[in-house]
Amino acid sequence: MNTKNLVLMAMLVGVGTALYLFMPPINGMKPDFMLTMMFIGILLFTTLRDTFLLSLTTGVLSGLFTTFPAGFVPNIIDKFVTGLLFFAAVVALRKAARSVAAGTVLTVIGTAISGAIFLGAAIFVTGFEGAFTEMFIIVVLPAMAINAIAFFIIFPIITNLVKRSKFETALN
Repeated sequence: MNTKNLVLMAMLVGVGTALYLFMPPINGMKPDFMLTMMFIGILLFTTLRDTFLLSLTTGVLSGLFTTFPAGFVPNIIDKFVTGLLFFAAVVALRKAARSVAAGTVLTVIGTAISGAIFLGAAIFVTGFEGAFTEMFIIVVLPAMAINAIAFFIIFPIITNLVKRSKFETALN
């Protein structure tokens, strides 16, 4: 594993964590910028090993900083499953997935999947039933829009920086 790539992945996760910590809540919940940065990391480093590492790290950090009651385990489950599904979509779409438009669409779909998995796991862990649809509409739909906008702005910046450097990514 390339140390430079590990550093870039750690920076992506760190920036996502910082954005998550400083983002004010919307409707009582914070949009998950760690998810957006995980998606960018998977697009840059499209290997199963890197996806596993990014997903696990993002899940643990997201779980540690969550404001959702009993949200640690659902965050780990959510990020791990979402990361693997996003990886499968990127591999299936190959080079088309690396465009800003396709990446934005994948981010919206990935955020919807992530929200559904998180809410399902949270309902299972807490035993609280009945609020899935309401929580999805109130929290996940705005998060989908915010993550799409964030991806649309951040991804071209990161890809330009990576192309100028000597990182070995899926983009070169």
